Amino acid sequence: MSRATVVIDEEGITFESFYRVVYQYATVDMSEGCTANVVKCRTFLEGVLLEKKTVYGVNTGFGKLSNVVLPEADSEALQVNLLRSHACAVGEPFPTEVVRAMMLLRLVSLARGFSGVRLDIVHALRDCLNAGVHPIIPSKGSLGASGDLAPLAHLALCLIGEGDALYEGRRLPAQEALLQAGIQPVVLQAKEGLALINGTQAMMAVGLIAYRQATAALGAANTIAAITMEALNGIVDPFAEPIQRVRPYPEQASVAKDLRTHLEGSQYVGTAHAGKVQDAYSLRCVPQVHGASLRALRHIGETLFIEMNSATDNPLLFPDEGLVYSGGNFHGQPVALAMDYLKIAVSELANISERRTERLVNPQLNEGLPAFLTPDAGRSSGMMILQYVAASLVSENKVLAHPASVDSIPSSANQEDHVSMGTIAARQAAQIVDHAGAVLAIELICATQALEWKESAKLAPATRKVYGWVRKLVPGYVADRSYSKEIETLAAAILQGQLTDLTNAANGVPGSSAWPGP
Repeated sequence: MSRATVVIDEEGITFESFYRVVYQYATVDMSEGCTANVVKCRTFLEGVLLEKKTVYGVNTGFGKLSNVVLPEADSEALQVNLLRSHACAVGEPFPTEVVRAMMLLRLVSLARGFSGVRLDIVHALRDCLNAGVHPIIPSKGSLGASGDLAPLAHLALCLIGEGDALYEGRRLPAQEALLQAGIQPVVLQAKEGLALINGTQAMMAVGLIAYRQATAALGAANTIAAITMEALNGIVDPFAEPIQRVRPYPEQASVAKDLRTHLEGSQYVGTAHAGKVQDAYSLRCVPQVHGASLRALRHIGETLFIEMNSATDNPLLFPDEGLVYSGGNFHGQPVALAMDYLKIAVSELANISERRTERLVNPQLNEGLPAFLTPDAGRSSGMMILQYVAASLVSENKVLAHPASVDSIPSSANQEDHVSMGTIAARQAAQIVDHAGAVLAIELICATQALEWKESAKLAPATRKVYGWVRKLVPGYVADRSYSKEIETLAAAILQGQLTDLTNAANGVPGSSAWPGP
């Protein structure tokens, strides 16, 4: 069966194209304009070399060794030695989707036509991605400046037939994987090793995937909060449009509108009355808290979109101007700050969700529902320990949310004296998003269990559909049982966007949550 093709053009790619390549294995190619730009840039570089000009990383050493000028005969060895020496990352390998994202992002950067590589290099990277030859890339060891050097070196080694790769489900020596895929290893020439490892593609790959999941989690959080509102007989006055209008954050208004839509037709929510004037903040302030996280995600999306389609190599060549500049586009600070912001924004989604779970299971707070949502409290523990798990995860998130980008450590004999730690921030963000998925799943399990004490006909139509969807994944409580696998299954569905897609369809909202715009 043929696969759709994503074409990288002079503007780069879209978020949706990124998603199709990473998850749906769409094939990749370059536009004629990108191909022409790559050829033009390489021709320009070869002209510079004929003039015997000194160019960093082309005929010099690297980092602190940039003042060592090397003869032309050493050019190929220089590039290969660069990859071998830099490929020293450690830790668990990145999952396949992250590796595919790294390969695609590196390809987009090279296709811009400012890196000076030959078409052979770009085509080899493209062919590996299309054939499913995925380098084994350890996940730890990048400082996030000078590029994601160690992880990207492992990626680049595969192109010359060194290191290991995953191909058709088997880990193989890269040389063998390339042979089986019908791809010839490349022989590096001037600049090409450096061009393959200078960039922010490791932090970006992890960050883009975490960002997508975070956006799905936010949409789900609005839905889950609405179900908890019904379970706890909440007051909908705080979601009224006039309140949002006088504090005109568009994201706050968007969340409030979501809640009003999800709860439309419910007989279990209402307006303030003599017996109940206000709800707790975890219910009343959902538009403000979720809205702030949505505002953060929109900013993060803008940053990631720019970075995804940028040239992050060094040096950069500008054939039209006849210029070569050694600069710092590889420095990951914009991404590092965005990832730290993502960590905080998603941590807060989990924090407020855990507080809503506490209200659902606590007999002093849950509006007359059974203690821990079991009719047999005492002999049975019901949902008691689910809240413990949520509390543990949000507490761990608070440690992970400490900003990585405020740290720095000098390297390369103090030549590279300020670094971003962006890849650390991205990996932490991915962990926090994973935890948030589980915390939201726990709230959803508890909230739907609370609905067992409600009349189905009195629920909002949207929440009835969500209840039915949840019950296909998580049966209702009958007696105490282990919920571990059910939490993980539901969390995965939430982070994949399934719940958001369901509620969009239920509410007549067109489109899919598969990938958010910037």
